[in-house]
Amino acid sequence: MVETLADPAKIDTIKPEYFDLILLDVMMPQVDGFALCERMRGRVDCPILFLTARADEGSLVCGLGAGADDYICKPFGAAELRARVNAHLRREKREHVARLCFGEIVLNLSAKQLAVGEHEVPLTRGEYRICELLARNQGQVFSREQIYEKVFGFDGESSDSTIATHIKNIRMKLEQVHVSPIKTVWGIGYKWEVQ
Repeated sequence: MVETLADPAKIDTIKPEYFDLILLDVMMPQVDGFALCERMRGRVDCPILFLTARADEGSLVCGLGAGADDYICKPFGAAELRARVNAHLRREKREHVARLCFGEIVLNLSAKQLAVGEHEVPLTRGEYRICELLARNQGQVFSREQIYEKVFGFDGESSDSTIATHIKNIRMKLEQVHVSPIKTVWGIGYKWEVQ
């Protein structure tokens, strides 16, 4: 499946950390391709290939320095692009670690860990799953019932009132590292919001 995005400012809406490969231009509206590559490289492990008209050596060095794996200058043929994409996918041997990053807060989705800066936050399995649910859906408000159902399922042996306790425990642990991404929306539920 191929996804395209015309407005690079909306990159967070398409979850690039789940892509197998990213093709990126250098000259884009509002956002410089090099800066966007550098920003994404903190979140994605997949190959990033620049397709660009900027053929000078300085731009090539800048692109690779920003974290790109290849730099393809225009004009190029479709067969060459296909061959390079296939070569990168074939060679891709890096262990993929899907992550969600919110400033200093990083959720390692593979290891099921949450860290703030250099500090791993010791969450229980249920606490981590609540954080992941809210973080994956940043800004969306979930009621206690919705959180309980999505995290513990219909067959959970507790009740949705335990969600308030879990949230309280998560907040205490995160406040020790000076972050508070879980906000209460009074009368409705909770959401993940990082300033």
